[in-house]
Amino acid sequence: MNVQAWTFTLVGLSFALYIGVAIWSRARSTGEFYVAGGRVHPVINGMATAADWMSAASFISMAGLIAFMGRDGSVYLMGWTGGYVLLALLIAPYLRKFGKFTVPDFVGDRYYSSVARVVAVVCAMFVSFTYVAGQMRGVGIVFSRFLNIDINHGVFIGMGIVFFYAVLGGMKGITYTQVAQYCVLIFAYLVPAIFISLLMTGVVLPQLGFGSTLADGSGVFLLDKLDGLSRELGFDAYTSGQRSTLDVFAITAALMVGTAGLPHVIVRFYTVPKVAAARSSAGWALVFIALLYTTAPAVAAFARTNLLSTIAEVPYQEVPPWFTSWEATGLIQYQDLNGDGLVQYRGPNAELANEVQIDPDIMVLANPEIANLPTWVVALVAAGALAAALSTAAGLLLVISTSVAHDLLKRIIKPDISERDELIAARVAAGVAVVIAGYFGINPPGFVAQVVALAFGLAASSFFPVIILGIFSKRTNKEGAIAGMVIGILFTGAYILYFKGFHPELNNAEHWFLGISPEGIGTLGMLLNFAVAISVSRITPPPPEEIQRMVEEIRIPRSAGEAREIGA
Repeated sequence: MNVQAWTFTLVGLSFALYIGVAIWSRARSTGEFYVAGGRVHPVINGMATAADWMSAASFISMAGLIAFMGRDGSVYLMGWTGGYVLLALLIAPYLRKFGKFTVPDFVGDRYYSSVARVVAVVCAMFVSFTYVAGQMRGVGIVFSRFLNIDINHGVFIGMGIVFFYAVLGGMKGITYTQVAQYCVLIFAYLVPAIFISLLMTGVVLPQLGFGSTLADGSGVFLLDKLDGLSRELGFDAYTSGQRSTLDVFAITAALMVGTAGLPHVIVRFYTVPKVAAARSSAGWALVFIALLYTTAPAVAAFARTNLLSTIAEVPYQEVPPWFTSWEATGLIQYQDLNGDGLVQYRGPNAELANEVQIDPDIMVLANPEIANLPTWVVALVAAGALAAALSTAAGLLLVISTSVAHDLLKRIIKPDISERDELIAARVAAGVAVVIAGYFGINPPGFVAQVVALAFGLAASSFFPVIILGIFSKRTNKEGAIAGMVIGILFTGAYILYFKGFHPELNNAEHWFLGISPEGIGTLGMLLNFAVAISVSRITPPPPEEIQRMVEEIRIPRSAGEAREIGA
């Protein structure tokens, strides 16, 4: 069978599996819709959390950015992995001890304020819609290439699938669907990586092949060969870095604290039965995440080496089929500037002009084709990419729907609403969110990983400080929390919009504040949030005594497994 036939087969089977799981595990109450009834086993929750977190950015775009940025791309790897350490140590067990459905629920109760709750809801939706744009773009890219349809039509198909199992199953359906999606995505990521590692270095494990010599008998290390190819074609050495140390630090920090402040990840720790299970599931998630994240640098190096070896100085009539297939999607663009009929792929340091533009988001998807792997492996990667994008999109849409139905409707607008009506409202909100997410997928503000990085910056500047202060500072009050969230997200959002929306021509280190890129500005937004929240809290009345006792109870559990009843 050809690639398209294999793709239809594997993607169709995987979609049937997801829909079947969603029907089997559909939610029948608000507790099951919001937090799967709080009865998910830590290992299962860890696997679902890994799928929720390893989005299209991790599967499709991270290795692509590392392939094009070299050492600078490692900020995504370090930031997203380090964020989970923060999450496991500083946030997950304490929020599970608190026992509420959502982050706005925690903010509203901890800061004894409906205004704080509304601000948190707005921040959650802002972050979630930014994040989900990257997922929908990833879905469109996969469908565009492997099913030979327009990217926009691919986004519409993804919207339909996510709508079905997110709206029907809620958190319960999403949890078990994400377990299936994790199995698909990790298998799809590792199989081609192992194949290519064997072909290029003779080493089975890609993590070891990354630092090994080539299998051609030359004795040259893979990274040395890649550095040499890069310099020959006018690119900077692959192992060199071009970003300033401050910007690297800022991006890494924003991704780390953004991970620890992402509402769709935090809510996963309400699905386990007790506090100890929350910490355990965070540990299991790290194990499952590490399988992909330790493989990504190797995938990036393999893909970049094969790319530079394959298309440079090749007559256009002789380019491999994968080149023209991706060219048809618009994600590879070739223009014969000098009329010699050769494909000149050149970097900024080359004498000849560059004639090829390649979207970094295609590298993982095209990698098996570039390496001439069997067609079923190529289709498997497509199925894995869809699993990664759809799993995270579902989690984000659930955050949006619960923010509207539970935090706004139930807690503020109509407290006496019945459970049935609240569940209907949550499903309607999820449906509306799918439509809006589809729009952002069709009109994204950047590459998948870059869009997601912006969402992490927004989460870092809005949620992380108020969560940390809410857990560890009895003195922080509602005035401080509200002021901190508003200032933090406005500063970060305005900076991102200025350089990404209004003045993209100025989006370079020369014009950035202190040389910090939009992807890293969330770190400054976070520090600003902390400073404002602490300062305002010191000049306004302290929280009520019962709130201070609540904080102490959250921070110092009376026993490791003790927790409030879900929804209490």
